[in-house]
Amino acid sequence: MLRELRIKNFAIIDELTVNFEPGLNVLTGETGAGKSIIIGALGIALGQRAYTEMIKTGSTEASVEAYFDIPNHPVLENMGIDSSNGIIIRRNISLAGKTKAYINDTMVNVQSLSELGKTLVDVHGQHEHQSLLSTENQMRLLDYFGKLEKDREAVSALFDEVQTLKKQIEDLKHSVRERAQRLDLLRFQINEIDAASVTEGEDTRLEEERAILSNLHRLNELIETSYALLYSSEGSCLEKLSAVLANLKEMSSIDKSVSEPLELLESAMPLIEDASLSLRGYKDKYDIDPERLSQVEDRLELIKNLKRKYGDTISAILKYREDAEKEVQSIEMSDESLETLENELREKEAQLNKSASELSEKRKKLSKNIESSIKAALRKLALEKSEFKIDIRPAPVSSTGIDTVEFLFSANTGEALKPLGKVASGGELSRIMLAIKSTLRDADDIPVVIFDEVDAGIGGKTAQNVAAKLKEISKNRQVLCITHLPQIASLADKHFLIEKADKKGRVCVMVKELEGKDRQEEIARMLSGKVTETSLKHAQEILTRSV
Repeated sequence: MLRELRIKNFAIIDELTVNFEPGLNVLTGETGAGKSIIIGALGIALGQRAYTEMIKTGSTEASVEAYFDIPNHPVLENMGIDSSNGIIIRRNISLAGKTKAYINDTMVNVQSLSELGKTLVDVHGQHEHQSLLSTENQMRLLDYFGKLEKDREAVSALFDEVQTLKKQIEDLKHSVRERAQRLDLLRFQINEIDAASVTEGEDTRLEEERAILSNLHRLNELIETSYALLYSSEGSCLEKLSAVLANLKEMSSIDKSVSEPLELLESAMPLIEDASLSLRGYKDKYDIDPERLSQVEDRLELIKNLKRKYGDTISAILKYREDAEKEVQSIEMSDESLETLENELREKEAQLNKSASELSEKRKKLSKNIESSIKAALRKLALEKSEFKIDIRPAPVSSTGIDTVEFLFSANTGEALKPLGKVASGGELSRIMLAIKSTLRDADDIPVVIFDEVDAGIGGKTAQNVAAKLKEISKNRQVLCITHLPQIASLADKHFLIEKADKKGRVCVMVKELEGKDRQEEIARMLSGKVTETSLKHAQEILTRSV
């Protein structure tokens, strides 16, 4: 609940502190005394839009601070802010047009402040369309009251899954043409590389072969001359070596020391013979088909073209082909994935429609009971001829189901039912809100409720019924009520008098906690406009009955 509200340099308020209590807290005072200014300041603390005009004349900054005795709030846990000892909200407004907001000394933006504020305080004023005027909140209250939250969460989860699948399918379909074109290109490239049948090192081998083919005439000349000098011509190397060996053998028979060079030359003889045979093989090697050079040139040109397209080396070409094959498989798997996703989407949509339909049926059954309870409450609030209906209409499937839920009202028999937001009378709107609040008090988990002049346009027995309803609501949550009705003020657990005072030639707002005689006098003033013996006696009777 709201324990303390501190306001400084706000509107016509210099500085004041209000300490609230559990139950029904009533603010009374003359019209224009500043009661609504206090509620307005609380609204600023909870994230409402702030203006520099709100700063008291002559000041450079206004501040509002509110302390809520609510530990471990889930919204703050999500924000990473410790609230184990409750919640202190502070908001400063400067003449420079900047505002700063703090929650437990942690600076936050206005959006976060507003998010928290909506869970702490619900304000109902004569002309303010607050939470109960929102069709989204009307649906939320209906679901909460009927304990349909788990059903709604299930629908929301299925809806999110359906939306995710639709997005994935849309992304895949969006690129169908591009993927098809890419697939054709990749397959062409793979076929081109496969048709070439290139192998590692082939380009090097072909370049070596081309060098040979380009110089065949010279190579043949050299091999013929070398073979003749070594083996086949008269006076060849082999013939002369044979003569040398014969001489050395004769010398060796005379001088044994010649045996060493003789052995060396004898070992050279088979080497020369082998070399001669090898050279003769080269003569056959260079006897090549003249067309072979053209074939090699064509092959090298093919490899050159492949390098230009797919990589600087044959290794790079083959790597490109491998990557292309993987991409083809990935694209083909995407097509298979699309079919799988579409099948999954159909299943999820069927589940979503089933769950949403079941939730809708539960809402329709539940709404009848709530309508009856609210109508009964309205009868006690001097709206005997009024009609109330929870209108549930079909809507496109969403995270909340397949319904549009709206609370409709008619003040008199025969008049058309209208949405709450279009109800013209401020007094009627206040009482409708009160009836709904009392009926759905167990469903709405907002801890603080503010009724700003809920008594507009009512009196007598209706005023007593309104007071009783406010007291009833205050049993389950803290209620702050600005009122001009003594019937309501007499039931307060805490009564505050709001007055204007002249301070150093300037008007300021003062707050006084009323008890005993002071409270009796204020209720007497509310009864007759002034304090008299008769009004004091009447006030005492009302207070006695309220105990």
